[in-house]
Amino acid sequence: MSKEITGALFKQMILHGAAAITAQKQAINDLNVFPVPDGDTGTNMSMTIATAAEALRKAAPASVGQASSVTASALLQGARGNSGVILSLLFRGLSKALKGMETADATFAAAMQEGVSAAYKAVMKPAEGTVLTVSRLAAKRAVDTAAEGADVEATLAAAIEEGYDALAQTTDMNPVLK
Repeated sequence: MSKEITGALFKQMILHGAAAITAQKQAINDLNVFPVPDGDTGTNMSMTIATAAEALRKAAPASVGQASSVTASALLQGARGNSGVILSLLFRGLSKALKGMETADATFAAAMQEGVSAAYKAVMKPAEGTVLTVSRLAAKRAVDTAAEGADVEATLAAAIEEGYDALAQTTDMNPVLK
């Protein structure tokens, strides 16, 4: 059990996340139907996160702030499609909140919230039932869980659980998705 997120742990989180997105690329492609069923959301997210994974493989980030900065920069440079841009914005806000931090504890939840705020501000007409909604609800659950005194591991577990729950409900949130 880890009580804090270090630069090395953040790097591992991104590497594992990138592998998971790549493994589920087609399922994500099939899931996206808003604003149009373009069938490339998973592909774009996979290509985008792969740029961050590659940058982190070449780096030995000494702090969570540095690891998140490397990630955000690589995501911005490698963003593909709307989903890649949104992913890069989520991490840009996260990185901004973690700037200068050696490690992050359950306060990582507040950084997640900053990522969501950055992404929402950049989208002209945010729609419910999208990756923005899932991210917002997961970040809110993280903040609420951290406020209850949970450690970072429990905070992230709660956020992940909420993300799955929100994802399962997306089709009920948007008339186009029904």
